[in-house]
Order: sequence, then C-alpha cells, then structure tokens
Amino acid sequence: PRAVTLGSCPPRCVCASNILSCSQAVLSSVPAPLPRFTAVLDLSHNNVSRLRADWAPVRLAHLHALLLSHNGLSFVSTEAFAHVPHLRHLDLSSNRLRALEENLFSDLAELEVLLLYNNEISAVDRTAFDNLGRLRKLYLGQNRIARFPLELLRDGSRLPQLALLDLSANRLRSLPVGELQALPAWLRDRLYLHGNPLACDCPLFQLVARGRRRRLSAVMDFQEELRCLLPTTQAHVGILALAGRQPLNCSEAREAVLEAHLGDTVTLSCDTRLRGVRNRHWVTPGGERVLEEGGNGSAALLANGSLQLRALRPEDAGTYACWVAGPLLNETLYVELLVHNFTLHGPHDTLNTAYTTLVGCILSVVLVLIYLYLTPCRCCCCRGADKPPAPRDDSINSSVLSTTPNHAAAGVPGEPCRSHSASAAGPGQNGRFKVGGTPQPPPRHGPKAQRKVSDPDSVSSVFSDTPIVV
Repeated sequence: PRAVTLGSCPPRCVCASNILSCSQAVLSSVPAPLPRFTAVLDLSHNNVSRLRADWAPVRLAHLHALLLSHNGLSFVSTEAFAHVPHLRHLDLSSNRLRALEENLFSDLAELEVLLLYNNEISAVDRTAFDNLGRLRKLYLGQNRIARFPLELLRDGSRLPQLALLDLSANRLRSLPVGELQALPAWLRDRLYLHGNPLACDCPLFQLVARGRRRRLSAVMDFQEELRCLLPTTQAHVGILALAGRQPLNCSEAREAVLEAHLGDTVTLSCDTRLRGVRNRHWVTPGGERVLEEGGNGSAALLANGSLQLRALRPEDAGTYACWVAGPLLNETLYVELLVHNFTLHGPHDTLNTAYTTLVGCILSVVLVLIYLYLTPCRCCCCRGADKPPAPRDDSINSSVLSTTPNHAAAGVPGEPCRSHSASAAGPGQNGRFKVGGTPQPPPRHGPKAQRKVSDPDSVSSVFSDTPIVV
C-alpha cells in the first residue's frame, strides 16, 4: 500500500483544507498518522469501540472539534485527550458508554460543547466534569441517570459558564425543586427535564408552572413531554394538568411574590432570561423609575440589577416591574411585594404591650386603695398598747379634710405625733410647705380632736398652706 506522509490525507477519508472527514468509512480504529493541521476530525458512523490514550500520538494543537458519534464506543481512556488541549467541541453521542470516570475530561479546559446523549450512562463520577471552566452546553439526555447532578449547578463554581443542561429521557424520579427554583432564569430556560418518570407533587407543578409563566424554552417547547406519575394510580399525567386536580389539587403558581415586615431590608431580583444584560431599570408601584446604581431614598439599584428596599413602610407594598432590554429580546418582569403591617416580632410585642398595660392598671388600682385605706404610720414611735383605738365613724372624712398630724408625739401619750420632716424643718415650715407665722394652737385632747387630724401629705395640704382647725 501507498505510504502515508504526516501531511497527507489518510485513506478512506476526505480532506478539505483543515477538515478531515472519515465518516462512514467502516473504521475500527482512528486512522494514523493524522495531519497536524487538522482542525475538525469527523469519525462518526464507524466501529471505533475503544478510544485509547495513543489514538493521537502527537500533539494536535489545531484540533478544536472531534466527532465520534455512532461508533459503539464503550471505553474512553482518562488520558485520551492529553494531546488535544484546545478541543472546544466533543461529540460522543449515540454510543455505548456506561460510566463517566474520575477526571475523564479534566484535560479539556477549553471545551465548550459536550454531547453525551443516547448512551447507557448510569454512573457519573462527581469529578468527571472538573476543570471544564468554559463548558457552556452539556447534553446528557437519553441515558440511565437516576440521580440529579446538582453539584454541576450549585453556586456556579464547577461549571461557571454552563448555560444548557439536557437531562431529558433519563430515570429521574425526583428533583431538588428548591435548588432548581433558585437558579437564574437564563439557566432554567435551558434546563431540559422532560421524558423522566418523575413522581407527581405540588412543588414539581410549581416549578413547571412558573417556567410556563416566564415562557422558558425548556417548558414551552416540551409541554406534552413534561409528565409525571400519580402516587396512587401510577398513571402518567401532564405536570401542568395538576392544577386543581385530585388527589393533589395543586394551586396555581404566581410568578414572583416576596413577603416582608415593617422596617425590613429586602432585595428584589430581576430574574431575566437574558444573561449579562446591563440595560435595565425598575419601576416602583408609585410609578417612580430607579435607573442608576445607588438610587435615592429607600430604593437602590444594585450592580447585579436587583432592587434593594430599605426600612420598609406600608406604602412600599405593591407590584414592582423590572424592564430589561437586550439585542434580540425585551423583557418585563413583575415582582409582588407584600409588607406585613407589623415588625418581625409584631405579634409578641402586641401581646406583651397589652399584658403590661393590664398589669399596670391593676397595680395602679391596688396602690390607690392602699393609699386611701392602708396609709402606713411614719411616726417615730407607735401608739401604746393601752391606748384605745380612735373611732372609725368619720375616719375617711377626717383624713381628707384635715392637715393636722394624727400620730402621737414621741414620749407624750395622747399627743399627736409630728413627723420627722416637720420637726426638722425650722420655724414656719412643715417640710415642703410653709405655714403661717402665727404659732399653731395645740390640738384639743380627746377622741373628737383625734378624729379631725390627718396626714400632712393628704390632698388638702397640696392646695392650702394654712392648717384647717376644727
């Protein structure tokens, strides 16, 4: 046979400039040697069942597309891509791959599109897609995957550029609905989940229903294929048909509703399907436009396009609109904000305030009764045990109308007692209030005089500075 030089086109292949097409050439292995200038290598529809590490013995620095679909491929070496570091498009679809091994694609740091659909993949190592920082599209549909690979999407750390993930027609029975709903709309717009035996529940319905309201492509283009299994009958029904249907009776989903309390700070997300858009603005329920970062007053536009509202007031409640303009699509998003008319601890504060008010009223009444009926003796000594108690027929009237002390003086039986404040106050004073210059006549002795005297701090002493003597 004719010798093949390094720069010539391999047998049974067609070469056009830097494109090397060996499709449907009944090849059982990759032809060698391959021209160094090869940029596109098409080996589809052949019988290459194993892709070993030595299929490219020399570095192919220009190769950016490798097509290996429809080959019955069942084995791919973890070192198979060591000599093609600039590969951007890799097609391994419609083969017989069963597992994706550890760090299988770690040498392809510039890979952007990876097609693995229509295989027999049931096991995916968590590190299989490590180091694929530029991967934008990953097709894993029509395989046997039973666990949703959430690690590929969470936090955007592993595949930060991923914009399309196809997991359709696999064996997924459940989805991490909460995590998926938190994904940005530009990724949910290209998250394909149809054709899986999902179990019906209302969170799944809410996820799909919100996608329909947002007119996401993954929902709008495959509404008929988005089906689930009812838990009781195991019958297949449309996920969108679960609204108001027994036995689940799921409620209709609203696009975006956010609840907050008075005084809170909240952030409204502009969840657009357009990625990296800078031309956007918000409109408040009152019609005010928030255009610039920083904003005025309580509303501020953040760098990522979200709207931050500080120190919420009742009038901040309503529907906010985010207007987004892109090169091919204009989009308006609506977020409904509900502001509860109490703080986060409002019910407890209201209860505590009512309880405190009630207790305060009861204590006030008790103190008034004590003041009127149980005024304590503040004299220097108490009445002797042999002194008969004063009659109580008019004790209330005498205690209110008289300013004369009614306590016995120290060491003088039968004499009214003077308070410490009155004795220490000097001539003409009885504590806080000044009395007339005329000396006060001594009170009469006997029960009558004792009934007419009262506490110097009684009500009458506030309005008059002269004693009332009866």
